[in-house]
Amino acid sequence: MFTDVKNFEEMINELDDKLTLARNETEKAKESQAKRGKKTARERITLLLDNESFVEIDSLTSHRKDYPGSEKYIPAEGVVTGYGTINGRPVFVFSQDFSVVGGSLSLMQGEKIVKVMDMAMKTQAPVIGINDSGGARVQEGVDALSGYGKIFYKNAILSGSVPQISMVLGPCAGGATYSPALTDFIFMVEGISEMFITGPQVIESVTGERPDKQELGGARVHASKSGVTHFVHSTEEESFKAVRKLISYLPQNASEKPPRIVIGDDPNRMPMSLRDIVPTDITKPYDVHKVITEIVDHGEFLEVQPDFAKNLVIGFARVDGFPVGIVANQPLYLAGCLDIDSSDKAAKFVRTCDSFNVPLINLVDVPGFLPGVSQEHGGIIRHGAKMLFSYSEATVPKITVITRRAYGGSYLAMCSRDMGADLVYAWPQANIAVMGSDGAVRVLYSDQLKTAENPKELQTKLAKEYEEYFCNPYIAAERGYVDEVIKPEETRMRIASALHMLKTKQESHPPKKHGNIPL
Repeated sequence: MFTDVKNFEEMINELDDKLTLARNETEKAKESQAKRGKKTARERITLLLDNESFVEIDSLTSHRKDYPGSEKYIPAEGVVTGYGTINGRPVFVFSQDFSVVGGSLSLMQGEKIVKVMDMAMKTQAPVIGINDSGGARVQEGVDALSGYGKIFYKNAILSGSVPQISMVLGPCAGGATYSPALTDFIFMVEGISEMFITGPQVIESVTGERPDKQELGGARVHASKSGVTHFVHSTEEESFKAVRKLISYLPQNASEKPPRIVIGDDPNRMPMSLRDIVPTDITKPYDVHKVITEIVDHGEFLEVQPDFAKNLVIGFARVDGFPVGIVANQPLYLAGCLDIDSSDKAAKFVRTCDSFNVPLINLVDVPGFLPGVSQEHGGIIRHGAKMLFSYSEATVPKITVITRRAYGGSYLAMCSRDMGADLVYAWPQANIAVMGSDGAVRVLYSDQLKTAENPKELQTKLAKEYEEYFCNPYIAAERGYVDEVIKPEETRMRIASALHMLKTKQESHPPKKHGNIPL
């Protein structure tokens, strides 16, 4: 028991002083971030989490003092760590403070980040990392590299156990980029986010090129060209709202199911507009987003990677309150063909949904894998195999709806019955075949076409016969590859019913260490 009141008050004052220094809530720190168009580390946490839910840990952590200049005080070691809630659900968070020595990562900053990741693993809750750092703290040398290594290792260990979300809200260069890359989702903001392995100066010294930082590794580049990022927003506020939205579709961990939230949209609603959205003429394009919005609750769809591999649409929605992951061919781009980028996009998304028990809805209108020398030389075989592997390995409920074309290997890659789909529905205009009628006729009747008096007329006649027999859903339904041919407007009702039926689905694979996905 304290008897010296004055001494005790001095202790409290000393603690308050230390905490005030550690919080770094100075005008200088705010101005430093504001002039770059950025929020402070703590402002970002406030925007992300429920009001007054954040609890900080390790605020008084300090770096080693055995290198030149190490006597300098670094508030909170350049990163704010702790836990709080999003919509009442626990999450762990770290937020790098660029106003403190550029948010540079030291050994102890790495230890702080790893500690919250360890706590997330123990309590089975999501981790959200806000990255804003100039890179490794050079003065610490190999110790700083050790900090990165510990984080990368923990990212890999947590993968598939709890959701990991990265927000890149400033520079993220060199080895630092690999931590976000190892997580499930990356968010970036236009104009302030940067991700690249080698910066413009290094590139110039090696190649003579001097790209602008945004041209090299800005948000739009990674959203449309590299596919590294999943979401891009124009402001930090929008980005934080989107993270909160994303979290609502995910469970706390791999042992739980995502929360069902019934929001008052009749599961038996029958949108007749679906009859008009998808043309029966297979040569005519349409926007698959219109199909998705008619099927899901209140038309709400959180699209993932909307600007990358646009020939495939992926994202989260709800049907009768059940969170679902949607994979849909997009006929507006490359006629909906699968290619290298779309295969990678689908494979990662399918595996993510399977990791966190999110059922998959597949909307199929695919004419094939994209032909071409560049695709073959780029490894379309290997990349397409990732998609096949991911669907085959997934044990979540898988519901496939064939809206129009389903040809060849691409039909299988979009989760056919033989790739593990639990239920397969087809619309009346569905074409399910090895290939389209024109291509099939050229293969089957090449000799006759060569010797025919009027090859074009014969081609048309044979193609029509092929279409009448093969290019419909009924042969597949007769053989059990399609469970039911349905009217387009019945799609939502059927999916909702299937989700209720499949919510107790249990499936396991043979014991093994892990599968060997064709990377």
